[in-house]
Amino acid sequence: MTQLLVIAEHDNASLKAATLNTVAAAQKIGGEIHVLVAGSGCASVAAAAAKIAGVAKIKLADAAHYADQTAENVAALVVSQAAGYSHILAAATGPGKNMLPRVAALLDVAQISEITAVESQDTFVRPTYAGNAMATVKSADAVKVITVRTTGFDPAAGEGGSAAIEPIAAAADLGLTKLIGREITKSARPELGAAKVIVSGGRGLGSGEKYHQVLEPLADKFNAALGASRAAVDAGFVPNDYQVGQTGKIVAPQLYFAIGISGAIQHLAGMKDSKVIVAINKDEDAPIFQVADYGLVADLFQAVPELVAELG
Repeated sequence: MTQLLVIAEHDNASLKAATLNTVAAAQKIGGEIHVLVAGSGCASVAAAAAKIAGVAKIKLADAAHYADQTAENVAALVVSQAAGYSHILAAATGPGKNMLPRVAALLDVAQISEITAVESQDTFVRPTYAGNAMATVKSADAVKVITVRTTGFDPAAGEGGSAAIEPIAAAADLGLTKLIGREITKSARPELGAAKVIVSGGRGLGSGEKYHQVLEPLADKFNAALGASRAAVDAGFVPNDYQVGQTGKIVAPQLYFAIGISGAIQHLAGMKDSKVIVAINKDEDAPIFQVADYGLVADLFQAVPELVAELG
């Protein structure tokens, strides 16, 4: 039987939602699905992963040198467990894109990046040219190393499974990298990559002060996450982790507000799969209107407060 290994994404306390999308992609491929949890003090993560519907086994590597899940150490562990698997998958998020290419290199195979659909066990669809074309890729490698664009797959059910948890031996600590510190942005709002509604702002807002003043009341109405174009991030309006686009986060919420965003191709690549897109921009020729389901040509500083007032 075909066996697939999914690399869990987590923070040693809870399982990240991206893991459920990756498992869903594995289910499309077909076969027995195992999930690898590498961390420190992460038994709760393994327990959560065991409940995912369709997962047969959890492999748990709990060791101090996996606490920070450095790419080099996790890649070495994955390679040590690779025998017998036809597919190794991880989410195309920061951790996955950092770690899995190392696995592909160590296994001497080509990585298939950011798949959005599965045609067969060896054939996959992935975006190219900033999402303006879709490539169908067929791999003859003995093991397919794949990152999954999470917006391409509805998440697997997080409950209903009862997978066995198998502790495995940790690989050696390579000691190649050391995490010095993290700057974590804490917010009461939903996480950008998993939010059902996102309110994004661009350079048209003019300043970080105006960004928060105009967009936060609208986001409050929908309990929405806040996002931004690269231009807004580069201008210093908001931190880098707000960025949506080709070089930021790829999102596909139920509702996406693009406010003061012109719609450069790099931004569209990160949000054009949103179910409903609402654009507000005073430039009627802005490219964002080409992908928007609803477009309003207006001064955002007048239109957004009016919209908030109408929402009550």
